[in-house]
Amino acid sequence: MGKYIHIGNAEFTSVRRDEYVDKSMLIKYVNGVLGTQRKFMCVTRARRFGKSIAAKMLNAYYDESVDSHALFADLSIAKDNSYETNLNKYPVIYLDVNNFTTDLKIDKSRIVYAVNDALSEELRLQYPDVPIDPEDSLSGQLLTIAERNGKQFFMIIDEWDAICREANDAGIMRQYVDWLRSLFKTSFADRIFAGVYLTGILPIKQYNTQSALNNFEEFSMINPGPLAGYFGFTTDEVHALCKKYDMDEALIKQWYDGYQLGEVHDIYNPYAVMRAIQRRCVEVYWTATGAYEGLLRYITMNFDGLRDAIIELLIGKPVKVNVLGFSNDMHDINSRNAVLTLLIHLGYLSYDRATMTACIPNYEVRAEFERAIQDTNWRYVAQAIQNSEQLMY
Repeated sequence: MGKYIHIGNAEFTSVRRDEYVDKSMLIKYVNGVLGTQRKFMCVTRARRFGKSIAAKMLNAYYDESVDSHALFADLSIAKDNSYETNLNKYPVIYLDVNNFTTDLKIDKSRIVYAVNDALSEELRLQYPDVPIDPEDSLSGQLLTIAERNGKQFFMIIDEWDAICREANDAGIMRQYVDWLRSLFKTSFADRIFAGVYLTGILPIKQYNTQSALNNFEEFSMINPGPLAGYFGFTTDEVHALCKKYDMDEALIKQWYDGYQLGEVHDIYNPYAVMRAIQRRCVEVYWTATGAYEGLLRYITMNFDGLRDAIIELLIGKPVKVNVLGFSNDMHDINSRNAVLTLLIHLGYLSYDRATMTACIPNYEVRAEFERAIQDTNWRYVAQAIQNSEQLMY
């Protein structure tokens, strides 16, 4: 087993040993775009919304180095016509960018070189019989292997934007995006990759209003497309879990429901729901996993109209948001709309595409907002909430 190539199915095996809500029909969608112009996908969701579990599932399904029949036999995808066609048929490259951003041995100014060199070294280890030129670009090395073996790669980059979030450095970000372009925007990317699947919190960085990787189809918290129901729990899934574990469904809904992803309403925070079921207690779970200071920093930024928007959100009113001007860079926040758009991507707000409005989704997130404003001088905000006769729930 390799570190980045042919890593096997151990991670998804551990997922299946616990309570697992079947999201395997995501595989049907991915199977349907393999080898097409839509094979480049970027799925972005708030943290703990099931992105990494889905990435592990896809790796276990496509990885040619293992037999994953037992992991999928009882899941919905096993009944689909495309199931056997692609099961364990591809060399898979699985890259978790978080592993590089948290490695204290890596000089952050050279992090992109570290990622490139690690993958290049892995290729030489995994394919010792292929004459790979170490001086060639990474995409050139991949092309040599793909054409020698007659097999295209399936590549998964989990938390693709970790470098962008951690490195508050425009130079490093530009270098990283250029590296991604050198892999996926080359004239021979179609010969290398059968499919590419990126996950992250933020959509792909925009430069001059255009995506830096405009050949990728993006599925975000704002525009999830046909993948809406595969991340987060639906009403039917939560109903089944509450019935199985004898939990109060109305209470779970009050605390963790409220997200709207495209046409799919009533999406629950999956991390919070599973923790509440496992611990037999409704409590703050999801917001406790993030940086509270981040929310406080963003909602207290000095932009015209932002404070009024936060007040309206806290008293239960949806607020209009223009999501088009955000550059998908959490270090480049320059307006009220940019703050609110970022909070949608981070999961602190839910977005209704039909009305172009945002709202606080549920009790757990509302409690985090209220905790944040307690550490400000917004006394009149707290008073406005108390005086409001509107009830959010």
